[in-house]
Amino acid sequence: MQEKENLKETVQEIKAKYTLKDSVFSDLFQNKKYLIQLYQTLHPEDKEVTEQSLTNITIENVLTDNLYNDLGFVVNNKLMILVEAQSTWTVNILLRVLLYLAETYHEYLDKTSQNLYKSKKVKVPKPELYVIYTGERGKRPDVLVLSEEFFQGADIGLEVKVKVIYERDTNDIINQYIIFSKVYDEQRKRYGRTEQAIKETIRICKSKNVLKEYLESREQEVVTIMMSLFNEEQIMKSYIKSERYEAEQESLKNAALTMIRLGKITVQDIESCFPTLSKEIVEEIEQEVCLF
Repeated sequence: MQEKENLKETVQEIKAKYTLKDSVFSDLFQNKKYLIQLYQTLHPEDKEVTEQSLTNITIENVLTDNLYNDLGFVVNNKLMILVEAQSTWTVNILLRVLLYLAETYHEYLDKTSQNLYKSKKVKVPKPELYVIYTGERGKRPDVLVLSEEFFQGADIGLEVKVKVIYERDTNDIINQYIIFSKVYDEQRKRYGRTEQAIKETIRICKSKNVLKEYLESREQEVVTIMMSLFNEEQIMKSYIKSERYEAEQESLKNAALTMIRLGKITVQDIESCFPTLSKEIVEEIEQEVCLF
């Protein structure tokens, strides 16, 4: 029981750390040098943009206790929101983007001292919504549309359209990040969730000139970020397994007590009838039976 309590405390510590830790995605684009490259990839026609005109408004930990790779910034009255879907495809990303947009506007209005409840129309930047998908494209669409994915194309009171960015035959910063992610997936399959997989990913990407400058300047930080996520993921899996085991033991305990009360078995029969019950739970049952 003490081990389970310690595990629960560790998980709580992890959840607290999630709000402080970056992923490689957010670590990369927190640097305005790379953020402006991202913007210029999406808007090559904008020749006037400078690093000073970019305002990073990424929201920390908006939707869950888990770490998600979300990025938000304002430039030239455009609100750019990018979400990394990683290699797992899901149209639920539409709702995630919608909630992220709503929270971003909420914070924007607060920071600009605008009041929704007054008659004066508020001013907000025009949203542009993107998903960076690091898996294989297949027959997936260029644009995800809320009404089509969730409401069979019905005319609804709210619409959300998200552009999906896949790997392309280019050398821009977004494509380099997608390639980095795919190289990592390959190395993880080969070496597992290990430091070797991370270091091989970095080595291969530098040799291919993929995020080379970033990886050379932040190599140890990248290793630390990714190893921390490995460790936390493993602890979370152990926690979930522990919770399931505890629930199963409690269910078997209640079943055993019910059968004893009904006179179908005796205390001496518990271990033979319920062989997966722990000795600790068997002792608890014996103590409770004494109170009948």
